[in-house]
Amino acid sequence: MKQQILAAAAYPLIVFPLAIIWHLVLFKDRYMSFGYFEGEPNIAVGLASMGIQGAVLAAIYPMFRFGRSGLRRAVTFAALLGLFFWTSHVLALVAKQNVPQAGSFILMETLYLCLQFGLFALALGLIFRGAGRPSVTPA
Repeated sequence: MKQQILAAAAYPLIVFPLAIIWHLVLFKDRYMSFGYFEGEPNIAVGLASMGIQGAVLAAIYPMFRFGRSGLRRAVTFAALLGLFFWTSHVLALVAKQNVPQAGSFILMETLYLCLQFGLFALALGLIFRGAGRPSVTPA
């Protein structure tokens, strides 16, 4: 349970500053040209959504038994869930509205989500290291 709480907290602690820096500092003008923002972003709702996402991902991760334990498992999990987020976030936005420079938008968000879920995979690997391994006691 402690690991799930740490993982749930790690997600917004990683994603929130990354999202602010990526979307509102480094590439704000690009995202404005994509029509990504209408008015000011609602930071509180964004943070709340990340908190919910982190709790859900942390709850699902212990049930994910694909492959080995450790970092490889975390990377596989993050890649699969990252792909799901990518289709529901990036492709769905392009499908729902006319995004100027859609190819550039898809590339920028793909890079962002790779960074987001790559960092989250590292956090999961560290938080859950050793979890699921049989304990070995000396004879």
